[in-house]
Amino acid sequence: MGVSLRSHLEKLLKSGQLARIKKRVSAEFELGALLNKTKGTLPTFFDDVKGYQMPVVGGLCGDRDLIGGFLGADKKELIPAILAAMSNPLPARLVPAGPCQEHVITNNIDLLKLLPIPKFHEKDAGHFITGGIILVRDPVLGRYFTSIRRMQFQSGNKLSVLIESPGLLEMYYQKEKQNQPLEFVILIGVHPVLTLTSQLNTQLYGLDKLGVAGALLGESVEMVKAKTVDLEVPAQTEIVLEGRMLPHKRMTEGPFGELAGYYGPASEQPYAEITAVTHRSNPIFQAIFPSSYEHKLPNAIMREVTLYLHVRHLVPSVKEVHVTMAGSGRFHAVISIAKRYEGEGKSAIMAALAANKDYKHVVVVNDDVDIWDPYDVEWAIATRVQADEDVVIIPPARGCSLEPSNNIRGVSAKMGIDATYPLAYADQFERVRIPGYDAISLEDYLEA
Repeated sequence: MGVSLRSHLEKLLKSGQLARIKKRVSAEFELGALLNKTKGTLPTFFDDVKGYQMPVVGGLCGDRDLIGGFLGADKKELIPAILAAMSNPLPARLVPAGPCQEHVITNNIDLLKLLPIPKFHEKDAGHFITGGIILVRDPVLGRYFTSIRRMQFQSGNKLSVLIESPGLLEMYYQKEKQNQPLEFVILIGVHPVLTLTSQLNTQLYGLDKLGVAGALLGESVEMVKAKTVDLEVPAQTEIVLEGRMLPHKRMTEGPFGELAGYYGPASEQPYAEITAVTHRSNPIFQAIFPSSYEHKLPNAIMREVTLYLHVRHLVPSVKEVHVTMAGSGRFHAVISIAKRYEGEGKSAIMAALAANKDYKHVVVVNDDVDIWDPYDVEWAIATRVQADEDVVIIPPARGCSLEPSNNIRGVSAKMGIDATYPLAYADQFERVRIPGYDAISLEDYLEA
């Protein structure tokens, strides 16, 4: 029958990992506030949303252990598992029918009446779809391109879409030059593997993201033909919005509380007309709280894959990479290397900063440092860094528009910290050890 959000929620429920909130909540502020109480790390199911018959789920991709659980890998095995799926994708397959089209609505569409679209922050411009995956067909590769974009409800069947993703933006502009609309579908309520793979960098690798998802799931993603656009959609999706981004049409989108914890400014963005809403019987709406771990982590994991590959070209001794949550899942990276030659730390810094324009600060450490422990990383900076020799500053370069200090000038300075010790003095940086320490449990020595 294919993997689905429902099958995933059943597993979470059986394992006691799904929190259920049966008390009635409002889609305006209250639902988002509850998701944010755990920073989006707790899978949470809202049974009763005021004014709607439709439940809402969130918090599905905000914890590395949870993600590792549905991929069958721990956090240190995520990158190898994803790389293996990228190397051996399992193509999606077309089926004649699917539950995502058990109900079809093409007339008198009012999205806010149909769907419990949340309003998250005090100064948000309105209600935003944040957990929807936009799917379009790449005109060059012929493959499906997927990404998560914020989408503001405007009125009736109209949405404005922030399309700053380079791939999506280029596709829209190409269609606009031809005076044609860009057809798309929005997937709401999918298995979290599809959410995760939507964050892969298609432009860099030319990947079939649905094929990577299939490889990670162990079975092909089933697809059905959309009703009003020339696209296919994953058959198990809870809710599908079909539509067209119109050429030469713009609407004001934003402000909106974004991933860095600040309000992103209003701007003129393409507007989309929804031509059909299809959904399963008793559909489940999916929401992601912006700036939560669930917002940042899937993107951070896929950035780690790219980062690892980039650094490995210059520094084959790279061991691990970590894009931190405190750095909004895209601004800060920590890299560990098994340093063999002087200069490798700075080579790793250069490779990392070239891997993605969004990186601002990169720290490189020896492989005796736990890059997942902020204390250990700061300890390495405190005890192994001399600023006049080990800090690299690059004058303003292109940065990320979601980071407000970048927007003051439109560019961002970059900094790398080489927190590896000089090999000639390695004996002075030997960490203290206690023999048998890991085998000793304090609880065994305490009285009950």
